[in-house]
Amino acid sequence: MRNPCVAHFGRAGPHGPCAALTRRDSIVILRHLVAVALLPFTVTVLVPAWLARRNGVRLGLGPGPAEIAAQAAGVLLIGIGVALFVATLRRFAGEGQGTLAPWDPPRRLVVRGPYRYVRNPMISGVFMVLAGEALVLLSRSHIMWALVFFVINALYIPLIEEPMLAMRFGESYKEYCRHVPRLVPRLGPWEQGETGTRGEA
Repeated sequence: MRNPCVAHFGRAGPHGPCAALTRRDSIVILRHLVAVALLPFTVTVLVPAWLARRNGVRLGLGPGPAEIAAQAAGVLLIGIGVALFVATLRRFAGEGQGTLAPWDPPRRLVVRGPYRYVRNPMISGVFMVLAGEALVLLSRSHIMWALVFFVINALYIPLIEEPMLAMRFGESYKEYCRHVPRLVPRLGPWEQGETGTRGEA
């Protein structure tokens, strides 16, 4: 299939609409890279690496069957967490037209995909990664860091983030909150227009 820029202009040169589209795509990618580097990368890589160095934690196979089973569960948690994070990031970029960063938030309310089950799937994904790292490393300090991350978000989300979202998206967000829990996923996906309430948890 021919490049539409080549078909229309004869060649995909460095100027014109196609060049502008490429620059715009590059800016979007850069926005997401900055947001990921400053937030989840710091939380899931830089801080855990610092904790490991400070506490002398080294990666290795556990001494017994119970420890090895815990490490296997940790690997599974990390895989699920990364998959959930990537899925929500794609929704933010495609449907929300924004990033995960508070200074560059989505311009549209995202209520599809994993957001049909829980209001903060990205936080859930990052927490799973942190919990998985703690299990793989068999590290108490990493368990504490995962709990600190959870508590910070359990306070920040209802006190700061949700009021801001309610102001930005109005009644549509309030309706979404009435049906989809904050942190504990509902069993079935929320369908817009359904009656009843299941939110807050």
